[in-house]
Amino acid sequence: MTRYFLGLDVGNTKTHALVVNEDGQAVGFARGKPANHETYGEAGFRETMREVTLGACQQAGIGMAQIAGMGFGVAGYDWDSDLSMMQRAIDGLGIAAPYAVVNDAVPGLIAGARQGWGVCISAGTSCNCRGRDQHGREGRVTGEGMIFAEAGGGHELVYKAIGAISKAWSKRGPTTMLTELFMAHYGETSVIAMLEGLARGKYRARAVDAPVVFKAVEAGDPVAIEVMLWVSRELGDLANGVIRQLGIEALAFEVVLAGSFYKGSPLITQSITETIKPVAPLAELVRLHAPPTVGAAMLGMEKAGVDFTRVRERMIATTATIEEESA
Repeated sequence: MTRYFLGLDVGNTKTHALVVNEDGQAVGFARGKPANHETYGEAGFRETMREVTLGACQQAGIGMAQIAGMGFGVAGYDWDSDLSMMQRAIDGLGIAAPYAVVNDAVPGLIAGARQGWGVCISAGTSCNCRGRDQHGREGRVTGEGMIFAEAGGGHELVYKAIGAISKAWSKRGPTTMLTELFMAHYGETSVIAMLEGLARGKYRARAVDAPVVFKAVEAGDPVAIEVMLWVSRELGDLANGVIRQLGIEALAFEVVLAGSFYKGSPLITQSITETIKPVAPLAELVRLHAPPTVGAAMLGMEKAGVDFTRVRERMIATTATIEEESA
């Protein structure tokens, strides 16, 4: 009898579910609304998870009872105190199969690293970093951002750029074209009016404004370039901490770069490489091109004792196809 495995990517902007068989063929896929427990609570988490699980199983033509293993990558799952709530919700699906529930950075690592272990640096709105060694032991940062000195996404990039503009205005730093670009972006004609708008809440330093910084980088503005390189070094520093936790400095492994931030400039990857290489000279940086649901389904296979590495490429290819067909 064919065995099937379920993978869920539960995010801040959407929830996806994937069903694959033991040969790595993607057979079911479903999209749902966001289900982050921090925003939508236990009820929202549970209801959306059930909805997409049913949808993926229906497309696959199977009942939920045929699932042999499950993996759940959950945005915002940063603390052990969240686990009991997630277990209640997952157990409520009524699927008698082993499962793993992890932070949503972990499936990106598993899907992106050919060996199924290594380090993943996620950088989009903000940042996170998780790692697994070859024995499944995990390393991590908090994932809570600047309050714990973890910087490395669009929010921190824009925050740092605004700081550079303020320094230029007050003569504490060099002039920068970031000033004119952000004034135009906010529709202001003076620096002080823009700074007041930011101070009083008229404007917000948002991750979606990161392209303004990258525009200055592309134009060769030294201040913007340094802002971007600072964020990049911070991302590399996150990885170095996780590498040391796992004790894999001398090993050959992949560092998976996941998220939209890396599209901003090739200098980002170069700077991260230069930060990591002195700590782990055999590490290789790779971009994540597989959907997170693939890594979640791989976790489900792992929990059921199935070696997912032998079907990794097929899972990635067929999942891309089924996602495109269901768009």
